[in-house]
Amino acid sequence: MSNWIQYLQINQSAIINMTVEHVVLVGLALIIAIAIGVSLGIYLTTNDELAETVLQAASVLLTIPSIALFGIMIPFFSIINQGIGFVPALTALVLYSQLPIIRNTYTAIKNVDPNIRDAANGIGMKSRQRILRVEIPMAMPVIMAGIRTAVVLNIGIGVIAAFIGAGGLGGLIVQGITRGDQYSIIAGAVAVSLLAIVADALLFFIQKRLTPKGITQ
Repeated sequence: MSNWIQYLQINQSAIINMTVEHVVLVGLALIIAIAIGVSLGIYLTTNDELAETVLQAASVLLTIPSIALFGIMIPFFSIINQGIGFVPALTALVLYSQLPIIRNTYTAIKNVDPNIRDAANGIGMKSRQRILRVEIPMAMPVIMAGIRTAVVLNIGIGVIAAFIGAGGLGGLIVQGITRGDQYSIIAGAVAVSLLAIVADALLFFIQKRLTPKGITQ
């Protein structure tokens, strides 16, 4: 135990900095992924054929090993001198986020009770008003479930970003593997796990606040 305390005292600043880097990377990726995924999921409810194609493509994308996808990003972003580092890692995390967000948004909107949709039309709501005021609030629990899945997934995958120089908590694990330092490996793994738990709890709280009363969560 004394060795652990000593390790944490020596590396406290580095661990905090890496945690901040990890949060910034995953957080920015989530914001971009939500903007793209939710908008696309809503649009796909109007085109079932396109929806099937997009969801299949997103499913295939998710099967690509994370280290391979990070590697694929390097030659593309080398064109703009961003082959390694934050930009390719951010892009890869945005891509990995799409399947759960798009699928849950699409499924949730499609499963809104048709009677509720008809009632909204009956009182004169336009399509955009109906989506924003009726369908999205009704679908919020399922949409948020997809976002929570994407966040936990990306916090874990974000560890691999350290291999292309994007920083984050993966740096602890990489250093531990390189130096044969078990304290660094365990510290990185525990920090990533705690971050995922905290992020999921925070998003669940937001989900409860955004979901109208009377809707099952």
